[in-house]
Amino acid sequence: MIGSDLATFAASLPMRGRLAGLDVGTKTIGIAICDSMWTIASPAETIRRTKFAVDRAILRDLIAKQLIKGLVIGLPLSLDGSDSPRTQSVRAFARNLAELELPILLWDERWSTAAVTRTLLAADASRARRAELVDKMAAAYILQGAIDALASAHT
Repeated sequence: MIGSDLATFAASLPMRGRLAGLDVGTKTIGIAICDSMWTIASPAETIRRTKFAVDRAILRDLIAKQLIKGLVIGLPLSLDGSDSPRTQSVRAFARNLAELELPILLWDERWSTAAVTRTLLAADASRARRAELVDKMAAAYILQGAIDALASAHT
């Protein structure tokens, strides 16, 4: 199941279980993981993209080790909410992850990188430190938005 409908995604998950959030860029993939009760998303790691088969293998290992039950992938919509070339690329990436047999939620990520960058600037992080953290923190921002919405839907 790949889609942007929160209710369908929630229905395809077992009762709770850890989720992973992905911020898919052209050069890196930021990864975040939440606890099994969908309380808090934490930045996990950033992987440098190479060939898709290698990226998928890294993600498959992480999913197995962390007992991930679903994926939340940030969808880079245009400011007006329409698709862009990057949106189509991320949708294709999600389709290529379908063989992992996990539910995949495509989540609006229009402001994630900007919000995280503002936070890092406010914390006086150096340019190098921001570059090191921004992708996995954006993944956590995306995942937190989704788990907050899931928690609201379940109450």
